[in-house]
Order: sequence, then structure tokens, then C-alpha cells
Amino acid sequence: MKIEIIAIGNELTSGRILNTTSSFAARNLFEAGHEIYAMNTIGDTPTLIGEALKQALSRSDAVLVTGGLGTTDDDLTNEAVSKALNRPTMPNLEILSNIRAHLDEITTGPMSPLEKLAWLPSGADPLSPQSRMAGYQLVHGGKPIFFLPGIPSQMRLLLTEQVLPKLSTWQKDNLLVTYQRIFRIFDLPETEVNRRIATLDLSPDVHIGYYPVFPEVHLSLVARDKENNNAKRLFKSSCKAISTVLGDSVYGHDRDNMERVVGKLLLGNNLTLSVAESCTGGLICKKLTDATGSSSYLLGGVVAYANSMKSEYLGVSAKLIDTLGAVSREVAEAMAVGMRERCGSDIGLAVTGIAGPDGGTEEKPVGTIYVAIATPEESWVSKFLFGDDRKKIRELTAQSALDLVRKYLLQLAE
Repeated sequence: MKIEIIAIGNELTSGRILNTTSSFAARNLFEAGHEIYAMNTIGDTPTLIGEALKQALSRSDAVLVTGGLGTTDDDLTNEAVSKALNRPTMPNLEILSNIRAHLDEITTGPMSPLEKLAWLPSGADPLSPQSRMAGYQLVHGGKPIFFLPGIPSQMRLLLTEQVLPKLSTWQKDNLLVTYQRIFRIFDLPETEVNRRIATLDLSPDVHIGYYPVFPEVHLSLVARDKENNNAKRLFKSSCKAISTVLGDSVYGHDRDNMERVVGKLLLGNNLTLSVAESCTGGLICKKLTDATGSSSYLLGGVVAYANSMKSEYLGVSAKLIDTLGAVSREVAEAMAVGMRERCGSDIGLAVTGIAGPDGGTEEKPVGTIYVAIATPEESWVSKFLFGDDRKKIRELTAQSALDLVRKYLLQLAE
């Protein structure tokens, strides 16, 4: 079904509160096989609410509305719906009875504003009258409209327990079987990813999206069809094609991140890692230790900013530093070798560079980075130029260093 989502509330249009209900609804409706036609956010203005609702009904198969169902003066959704759809409000006796029974328990005062919750547009069917949560369904012109509270916890509960089951039987033949995958890509710019994907002749039922999430590019693949077998076939063949053209630039999928992928590879190969960091200031070790179980493969690390630290703790020759500079291929390699030998790890990883904003020269500008890897058999160094933004330089350095370890570990399985 084609569904439109409308979120109501001045607190949303003013930016005072983040609209999390619409994103939750869209994700769950999409995964249930529906198409999200549009998402709108409007204020507590009856005329706007009415216009948005009538427009949504004219172009969608169903509408989901959140917010504006409470007891305060600015909760105007029911009033707007009543006028726009010509459905006079009337009390729902079950809800009214529940409210009054509750009030009898807590007060002997006059009629409470809570009774406003019982006055609904004619034809409204409460979704959960016993739960004390506002929410109801209307069928107008043969199309279902669901009105849910703007309180996120209540909205989520009613959506999952009431709305989704009702929609699943409304137009069962129109539900789409959905297969999704996020390809997490590093070391390829979005333009190059796009160019490679454009060479594939993918089915019109396969939808591709590109999302730069610094320092990565995420590619979304969605295959949808009314027939499960066809959707599954399209999904599998498209995943293989994308993996082929993007190669090892795809480091993971869905909820993976670089540090967890590297950790799994280290565990799988029964190898340990130690890290010497200069310009990243411990960021690489921080990333690695964010993953649970990292003590199984990460032996430790040293933040060696000062040249004296590089010499005393890592065994880098002071003469080498004086002659070639702390930011050099030779010093990076010596840091990795020294770190591995002192920790007794299988792999030593080291980074040194100029993160800026000061310290750059014409020969070695800000953003010059060296990453070294040392193993018992050999060692090697990679050089990068990462621009002049200090924060981005540090993040790119850490991600690139982990990516080089990943690619080395992948070669071991070949």
C-alpha cells in the first residue's frame, strides 16, 4: 500500500523537539511491505491539518497521523478532522466510561479536561480504549486513516500492536516482499561508487541509494516484489553484482563498522595487534576497544607524540628522527616494528603525520600521513594526503589504518 505520514505539532515545526515518530513509522511500514509516498510535518493549525489530510487521501492508499490528540487547548487534530471530513465529533461511550471510572478513583471534582479524549469524529474506532492511550482508526472513502498520539512510546506501541496488523489484512495482495542491504564502503568517493554501479544493468525493481557518512559512503540496496521468490532472486543477484564491481572497498554490511570487522578478522586468524599512534592521539585504540571482546586481539597501544616517546618507548633511532623528521616513511616503519617487538604482537600498526593546523611545510603539508604495518616477516608503509581539516585528518587516518590492517588480513585467507 502507498502510505502518507503526517506529524502534527508546533513543537516539531519549531525544532524544539525532534520528530522521531515519523522515522520510526516509515521504517516499520516500509519493512512491512508498504510504500511511503510522503512525510509531512505541520503545526497545530486546523486548516493546515485538514488540507494535509485531504491531500494525502487524494494520492495515497492509507494515511498515518501522529500528534494533536491530547487534552490541552493546542491539541486540535480531532477538531480539524471533523471539519475537513465532515464528521461531527461525538463521545465514544467506552472511552468516556473508562475516563469517568478513573476520575472517580482520584477526585470528586467537576468534569475533567480528560473527557476531551472521548470526543472523536463520527465513525472513529478506538485502537486501544482500555489502555488510556489516545488513538483511533477512521475509514474514509474506503481508505484507512490511523491517528496516533505524538508521545513516542505510545505511538510506537500502537503502531506495532494495532496499525501494522490491521494494515496487513487490508490489501494483502498489494504488500511487497522487501529485501534490504547497506553496503559500507571506504576508500572510494561517492562519484566513483556511482560510476561503477551505473555499469550494472539492474532490474527496475531494485532501488539504489547513496549516502555519504563521513568518512564512508553507504550504498542502500532494496529489492521489492509481490512474489517472494522473485524479490529474493533479484536481491541475491544484485548483491553479487555490486560486490563484484566495488571489490574490497566494501568492508561490511548493515550494522558493521570498521573496527568490528577488523576485530573479527583478527579473531578468525588467531592474531594479535598492537598500535603506536602519534597524530591520532589514541583514536585507533579507542575505536578498537569500543568493540566488546577486543582484549582477545588488541594487546595495547602507545600515544607517542613527543620524539622522546618514540625513541624511549618504541626504540626509534633519535638520529633517524633528526635526519628525516618524525613524519616520514622510515620513522613510521620503525614505530610499527618497535611496537610489535615490545608488545610481542603478531601485527604492529603505527601512524605519524601532521594533523594541523600548524606544523606543515611545502615538502610536508598539513594532512601528510604515514601508516605502517609490521609483521614478523616484513613491514611496509602507506602515505596519504588528507587535506587541512584537523578533525577529518585524524578520523581519516584512524579509518585508513584499520582498513589497511583489514586488507592485509583478507590476503591471508587467499
